[in-house]
Amino acid sequence: MAELHKKALYLEYFTVGYNILEGVFSILAGYLASSIALIGFGLDSGIESLSGAVLIWRLSLHGKITECEEERVEKKAVRFVGVSFFVLGAYVLFESARKLYLHEHPEPSLFGIIIAVLSIIIMPALSYSKMKIAREIGSRSLEADSRQTLICSLLSVALIIGLGLNYLFGIWWADPVAALVIVAFIVREGYEALFEEKACGC
Repeated sequence: MAELHKKALYLEYFTVGYNILEGVFSILAGYLASSIALIGFGLDSGIESLSGAVLIWRLSLHGKITECEEERVEKKAVRFVGVSFFVLGAYVLFESARKLYLHEHPEPSLFGIIIAVLSIIIMPALSYSKMKIAREIGSRSLEADSRQTLICSLLSVALIIGLGLNYLFGIWWADPVAALVIVAFIVREGYEALFEEKACGC
């Protein structure tokens, strides 16, 4: 069992590291191309890193403190992450609506497409690995995190559609529309973080 917790911890370290890099490059590419979809995707990656950090904390303290103590601190961290999702969603929604209204045309971004393709390849495999371990060790938080990782790959699909249509056919409005799809996922994640029932025997 201890070996499985160690593997789960390594997966979370990889998740956080990858999301930080993905977030930085996505925001940079989005800024250069004036793509709100890419910027929103990058900010979402940053929040995913925060969620992964919570899991690293929980897994590293396994067996060192009581389960109830872990639960109390994690709930505070999850609330913070949930609020962050709603703030991010409001920002992306506002920017998307503004770009649609003002007809702001983003530049095509091949770099952004490459980022999205990498995420589509890596994230489902990472999600499967975390889900498998979560069920073996009976961890609800790791299982929830694995679903969040899968959502990241779904966001990548929306992103690549928007960027691809703009890059190949010059359909400028595909970028802010893709960002609106991303907003729907962001708000869903925030809602689940804040309001999803979490059982605790404390």
